[in-house]
Amino acid sequence: MSVGVLAHLFGSLPYKELAPKVAASGFSHVQLALWKAISDVDFSKPGNMSPGLANAIGEQFDKNGVAISVLGCYVHLFERDEELRRANVNRFKELLRYARFFGAPMVAAETGRNEGGNYTDQDWSTMKETLEELAEEAEKWGVFVGLEAANDHLVGTAPELAHMLEEVPSSNIGVVIDPGNLLTAANYSNQNQVIEEAFELLGSRIIAAHAKDRIMLESGELGTATAGFGGMNYELYMKLLNQYKPHVHIIMEEAKEHQMAQSKAFIDEIRGRV
Repeated sequence: MSVGVLAHLFGSLPYKELAPKVAASGFSHVQLALWKAISDVDFSKPGNMSPGLANAIGEQFDKNGVAISVLGCYVHLFERDEELRRANVNRFKELLRYARFFGAPMVAAETGRNEGGNYTDQDWSTMKETLEELAEEAEKWGVFVGLEAANDHLVGTAPELAHMLEEVPSSNIGVVIDPGNLLTAANYSNQNQVIEEAFELLGSRIIAAHAKDRIMLESGELGTATAGFGGMNYELYMKLLNQYKPHVHIIMEEAKEHQMAQSKAFIDEIRGRV
């Protein structure tokens, strides 16, 4: 269960510069969102990918001792504008087709959100149709769709994600677990129950894990922090992660470069003793 990092936390760089920078920071794997992390190839729309390009990027990370554990795809998957949704789905499907050439076992995303959280039954149906299409593509290529619940998104809680997985019962869909995304100002004081519920409902489907922290602000709002710099119960999180999914890849989020070593050491220390 090694600790990796979001590649774009190092900024947007040419991939031949990005890979050694990640390695020099002590990480053995990354979540790579191509259009966020790589500056010298145009990934703004589908169509530029090829096995050669994916291999070139994957090999650059590999020779620096860094695996690409997750391809990140930050798109709105139930977008109400059908033309935009199709573009997002096509972008995701392209990553699924080429994931193996990067050496990545999955392409992961949250579902997306609407301003104000005004979700409808049609939004849910659209998301279900999207996920069915993505699962079919993933099955063709032997990779996973990693789905993550996130507060304020259409699929914002562990029960909602469990329900979506029941409605689209593909073995090529897995869960990216992130308790920090499930916590709100309203449930923060009951965080242990939120974390335990997430593992009870989703534990068997976890294929990757995210690590950030949460902290209650003086304003009464719940803030986000680097792992180890907040008040989330990492003892419980790592204990359950060890129990349900030993050696699952953990990917740090939210960290500034000067915080990364301390945050990684914090996670490593806890997971090594719980």
